[in-house]
Amino acid sequence: MAAVEANPRGIPKAPFVANVDEYQATETEATLKKFQEMIAKYKYMENNNLQRKKSLESKIPEIKKTLDMVNFLISKEDSDEPIQTQYELSDTLWATAKIKSTDTVNLWLGANVMLQYTTAEAKDLLISKLSAAKVSLTQVDEDLEFLREQITTMEVNTARVYNHDVKLRRLAKAQKQAAGGGDEEERD
Repeated sequence: MAAVEANPRGIPKAPFVANVDEYQATETEATLKKFQEMIAKYKYMENNNLQRKKSLESKIPEIKKTLDMVNFLISKEDSDEPIQTQYELSDTLWATAKIKSTDTVNLWLGANVMLQYTTAEAKDLLISKLSAAKVSLTQVDEDLEFLREQITTMEVNTARVYNHDVKLRRLAKAQKQAAGGGDEEERD
């Protein structure tokens, strides 16, 4: 069995049907159904990647903002002057706070988990998370482009098989009429 070509993340490449007669071993209906299933799978993967892209595009600015805040706190570590800030207690309630020590920060990691880090550890963690998110976003964009190409290829294949079937039906009809059925009117 021949190996199926795929992109780096394992999405299979759609075969291009150059010669419909050679490719189509079964009936047209079965081939078209198979192609529609492949298109549906590619569109499912495309929707998942679009959701993932949207998630990454919202996370990256938050990571950058958090990293900027950690960098600000690092810059104020040697200062004896407290940092005055406002923070949100609820949707419409804000409070003022004075921060005297800036050597540790608490970071939300998700799933209701918060951990305390030194500012240096937090900076390293955020830099690695930001880098990973950017790489993931690049990969998602590449996958989306690849999926669009595969969907287009499968749609072209579908049209080629359908058109070939129409051509064969017309040819069969013309041969039937030439063989003596030319006087009869075709009934549906």
